[in-house]
Amino acid sequence: MNFQLLVVALLVAVSFGYAAWALMPQALRTPLARGLLRLPMPGFLHQRVLAATLVSAGCGCDGCDKAPASAAKEASATLNAPAQPLVFYPRKPK
Repeated sequence: MNFQLLVVALLVAVSFGYAAWALMPQALRTPLARGLLRLPMPGFLHQRVLAATLVSAGCGCDGCDKAPASAAKEASATLNAPAQPLVFYPRKPK
């Protein structure tokens, strides 16, 4: 086999693994991640797999929907602002 075929085969295999992991239901991903933790792997990969075992929600967003305190204050200030009228401008005739 030549080098180009090996590189393409490796890219396809890694892409398949990523797509399967991303589309896999959380109920299957958690036990698989726990099994993968028993294998030797680099530290950065170990941290990512460990994080996959700790995710409880199906989306895995880890609280990205929670706004920080400063953003919450800005949002409340916007909600409490007085209402302003909408101004519509007529189109110019053609």
